Amino acid sequence: MKAALARLDSRLLWGGAILSLLTLGAIFGAALTPGDPLAIGDVVGTRLLPPMARSSAGALHVLGTDAFGRDVLGRLLVAARLSLGVGIVGSLLAATLGAIIGATGAWLGGVTDRVLLALGDALLAVPRLVLLLVVAALWGPGLPTVVAVLALTGWMGVARLVRAEVLGVRVLPYVEAAHALGVAPLRVLARHVLPNALGAATVAVTLGVGSAILLESGLSFLGLGIQPPSPSWGNMISGGREWLLTAPWIALSPGVALVLTVVACTLIGDALDKAPGTERATGAIPEVSRPRVSTR
Repeated sequence: MKAALARLDSRLLWGGAILSLLTLGAIFGAALTPGDPLAIGDVVGTRLLPPMARSSAGALHVLGTDAFGRDVLGRLLVAARLSLGVGIVGSLLAATLGAIIGATGAWLGGVTDRVLLALGDALLAVPRLVLLLVVAALWGPGLPTVVAVLALTGWMGVARLVRAEVLGVRVLPYVEAAHALGVAPLRVLARHVLPNALGAATVAVTLGVGSAILLESGLSFLGLGIQPPSPSWGNMISGGREWLLTAPWIALSPGVALVLTVVACTLIGDALDKAPGTERATGAIPEVSRPRVSTR
C-alpha cells in the first residue's frame, strides 16, 4: 500500500510540478524576457542567435532568437498562455457537454438514450482530426473556432463514461430511497446521482487537456488554428521547419514544451484514475456514497 501511494504521489508530483512551472512561466515569464516577443526585433543584430547568446545590446536570450530577431523563450511563454488556455477551456466545455448528454440519456432512457448514444457512436466512428480539419476549414481559423471545435468533437467519450456511471448509480439503494420519499427526479439526479458518477469524467477531463493542446497545436501547425502574429506552439513549430538544420532551437523549444505538457497531463490523469474514490463501488456502498436524503 505504501509503495502504491508513493507511486501515486510521484506521478502527481511530477505532473503538477511541470504544469505549475509552465503556468507560472506563462503568467510572469514573458515580462522577464528581453524585448517584445510579438514585435520584430533587430533583424541584423539579433537574428538567429543560439541559446544562451547575448545580443549586441547585452540582452541574454536563453533559448536564442528566431529569424526575425524575436526572443524564443518570450514567444514560448506567450504561446503557453494560449495553448494552456485553449486546452483547459476546450476540455472543460467538452466534458460539460458530454456530462449533460450522457446523464440525460441514462436518466431518461428509452428513445432519448438510444438517439444520443447513436449520435455519439457515429461521431466516434469518424476520426477526430478529420472533423477538426473540416470544421476549422468551414468556419475559418482563429481562437474561437479552435475552442468550439475542441468542445464539439470531444464530448463523446465523456458522455459514454458518464452514461455508464449514471446507469450504475441510479439503481443503488439510496437513490431508490430518495424516489420513495418523493424527491423530485431532477433533484435526485443533480444532488445524489451526478456527484457520485463524475469520478471517471474528472479523469477524462485531465487527460483531455493534453489531447486538446495537442490537437490545437496540430491545427495551428497546419495553419487552421491560432494565426500569426499570435504565437502558439503549433505555429512556432511550423515557422521553425525551414531552420531545422541551421537553427533547430526555433522548432525544438515549443516541441519540447508541448511534449512535457502532454506528459504532465497524462501523469496527473493516470494518478487520479488510480486514486481512491474515483471508481464507483460495485459491492457495498462506501460511506462517501451515502448522502443524506432530503425532501426539502
